[in-house]
Amino acid sequence: MKTLLIYVLAALCEIGGCFSAYAVLRLHKSPLWLIPGLICLIAFAWLLTLPDTEAAGRTYAAYGAIYIAASIGWMWFVEKQKPDVWDGGGLLVCLIGASLILWGPRA
Repeated sequence: MKTLLIYVLAALCEIGGCFSAYAVLRLHKSPLWLIPGLICLIAFAWLLTLPDTEAAGRTYAAYGAIYIAASIGWMWFVEKQKPDVWDGGGLLVCLIGASLILWGPRA
């Protein structure tokens, strides 16, 4: 559960950091939006160092599914775009894959 919480926090930080750049470049917000965005991206990088795994690549691969879930949630709750059946199906496939990566038996 600790790893899942770390991944959720990392995803929110990554999305927040990237959205700040999107807001400046596409929504014409003040460049000051980049300051909290940079802080979010630093926190994101730090958070991904916390899970206890032998390989960074495995951490990043499993995190990817959580990032996708958070992105779908962002689209739904922040951008007010309801996910469709394809969004949900794709997310399910990703979560199953992340579960195999994280908790699959290792030789």
